[in-house]
Formats: sequence, C-alpha cells, structure tokens
Amino acid sequence: MESKDQDFKAPRIMWYTSTRGGAPRVNFEGALFSGYAPDGGLYMPEELPQLDRETLCRWSTLSYRSLVKELCALFIGLELIPRHDLNGTSGDTGSAAIESVQGLKNVDIIVLLPKGRCTKIQELQMTTVLKENVRVFGVEGNSDELDEPIKAVFADVAFVQRHNLMSLNSINWSRVLVQMAHHFFAYFQCAPSLDTHPLPPVEVVVPTGAAGNLAAGCIAQKMGLPIRLVVAVNGNDIIHRTVQKGDFSLCEVVKPTLASAMDIQVPYNMERIFWLLSGSDSQATRALMEQFERSQSLHLPKELHSKLSEAVTSESVSDEAIIQTMGRCWEENQYLLCPHSATAVNYHYQQSDNGQSSSISRCCLAPASAAKFPEAVQAAGLTPQTPAEILALEHKETRCIPMQRGDDWTQMLRCTIEGLSQRWEGCAVNSSE
Repeated sequence: MESKDQDFKAPRIMWYTSTRGGAPRVNFEGALFSGYAPDGGLYMPEELPQLDRETLCRWSTLSYRSLVKELCALFIGLELIPRHDLNGTSGDTGSAAIESVQGLKNVDIIVLLPKGRCTKIQELQMTTVLKENVRVFGVEGNSDELDEPIKAVFADVAFVQRHNLMSLNSINWSRVLVQMAHHFFAYFQCAPSLDTHPLPPVEVVVPTGAAGNLAAGCIAQKMGLPIRLVVAVNGNDIIHRTVQKGDFSLCEVVKPTLASAMDIQVPYNMERIFWLLSGSDSQATRALMEQFERSQSLHLPKELHSKLSEAVTSESVSDEAIIQTMGRCWEENQYLLCPHSATAVNYHYQQSDNGQSSSISRCCLAPASAAKFPEAVQAAGLTPQTPAEILALEHKETRCIPMQRGDDWTQMLRCTIEGLSQRWEGCAVNSSE
C-alpha cells in the first residue's frame, strides 16, 4: 500500500508548453535552460497539480526551505533533480544571479541593467563584481527597452542551443516556480485556522512590475490555495488598467518612480496569466499578444477580463502615497519599508482606514530591503539603515560596459556571447593538447 505522502509526488515527466502554442513541448530542463520559447511565448506547465486539503495541512507545518522543495518536486521531476538537491531560493534578480555564479568555472553571466533607473546601491552591487565570468551592461534605456535585445537573441533557436543560453529573470519558468512559495508560505502564516471547512481565505497583496509574482499567485490559486490576490503597482499602471478596465495598452513613456524596479510598461508575465485564465488557449493567447506587439494596444475580450477581475483586484500607488506609507509604517511599527513594499502596505492602510480590515486575514509581500533604496527612505523623512557591507561598495572598483542609444544592442549581446563561447572552446582545445 502506498503512503498518502505519495499522492502529490511529481509525475515521471512534467511537460511545459509555450503560451503561444507554436513550439515543441519540453521537460523542466528544457524550460530551465531557455528564455522565451522559440515562438515568442513563455513556458507554462501543461497541467497543474491539484492540492487537496490534506496536502495543504501537511505543508502548513513546513519551513520555508522545505516548502520550496515540495513545490519544486511537483514541477521538476525527480529523475532530473533528486529531492535532496532542491534547496534554493529567489532574490533581487541581477545581484542574486551574479552572487550565485561569480567565479564559477563552467558558467558565464551577462547582466543588463537600466543605467540610472535603479538605485546607486543596486548598480554597485552588480558593477563591483570583477570576476572573469561576469559581464554587466549599463543600458541607456528602461527595463522594457533592455528586454528587447534579450527577446531577439532568444528568438534565434539555433543560437540559443549553440551557446547554451538561459534567462534568470521571470521570463524563466523557474523564477515563477520559486515565487509560488511566497504565496503558500504567506497563506500558512496568516490563515487563522486550517480546521474549518472550507479552508479560510487569505488576501495576499502583491507589489509587481513584470507580473512574475502575480502569475505565481494565480497559479497557486489554480492549484487550490485559497488566496485572494491584490496587485499593487506604481504610477506605471498598465496592470491596474488591465484589471479594472481590460485596457492592456502602453502609455507614451515609462514614468520614473521611487519604486524603480516596478517602472515597467510591458509586464510580460501577464501573458502567462491570460493563458491560464483562458483555459490554456494558446491560439487565443497568441492572437492577443501578437496584436499587442503590433499596436501596443489591446482591449481584453469580455470573458477574459471578467475572469481576470474575479481572480485579482488592483491598486495604483503614487510616489506621494509611497512616502506617506513608509513614514506611517515606521511611526506605528518602527519597520522600514522599501518603496515597493510600501505600494502593498498602502493598500492595507486604505482598507483598514475604511473599516474593511477585519473580515479577512491579509498579507503584504515585501520584495526588497529598504537598505537598497536610501533615496526613497530620505524622501520619506526617515534615516536610511545601511549595513556596513553595502557602504563598502562605494569604495570598490566598478566595471560596466555601456549600451548607448544608437548602438545595436542585439548585436552587442550576440557578440559578447560568441566571444565567451570562443573562450570556452579555446580552453577545451588547450586542455586536450
């Protein structure tokens, strides 16, 4: 007889499909060692495991690390990565990715940062790493613009395979997978009791830019986690307009805000959400996204908009509200919010001030440390609490390759990748001589 712990072990092979339906399905390894799918879509699991009450109750006692391991086991397939090797986590994409591979002999990393559009500390965390296997480009553009050469490179399937390329932001399914753990852990921390029938809901407020963490929450919902999602954005409000009105359209410019990591107009993970809520309809998703790419304007079909507004509510938060929220949180709790976290807490304050805080437990996800955003902390009239290791970055040598307007960014990226590959090929020849 099998034990009940076997009920939700990963299937022998978990298959992944493109949201646009024009690429061969792949296993987890194929989804991991990739970026965009060859047809321009994003990889999603063909089927989502359904978690019953017993499994959720069992998971509720796990540590965060163990919870990540259980989730990963469902989506990876233990023949690819044994369970004991599944300890990992998620962090601030650029600096966390660099930290994970700097100095390794078998991996090179290329980072594109929007020069002048993230904080000085964030830039220093990336540009002060001088290891031979790290290349950092400072792009004279915003986050949406620097995504364009990345997408162009990944569209060349032969090039991707020849150079063994993968992405490390939420274009990559693995990032969304790990972010799902935030929602499960938040639920288990905040649910008043798991003894009730049905399980009680918890409201999770998600600050987002590219919608990766929001997509993770929508997937968790579909798997049976009883959460209600609220998405909080800054003045770049395309997600808010999409939820409220079905208006998935670009504004003329990206607005620089205090929550700089959310200064995004093309939240590419909304494609995953559209696919999920349309019943995995790749043909419809492809048509929607191709229309958006052609015209930079899209009004969601009525049925899809209805499903989105049922799954998610939204809020757009101004810089002024971010500052006020940071100040209030410090005054009431002596907790220093980063400006991104403040967009979520602002929603909480609005609800509680309107007498709507007692009906449901609520959790606000906090994506970053305030130490990385001293400018926003000072704007809120507060004193930054900067760790010594962060202050030490000011005195380190930096290295950053400029990508200026007028340059061919895609060609620069391709040439850098080819140069790194040639270096490896040279090493292989030397080692065999």
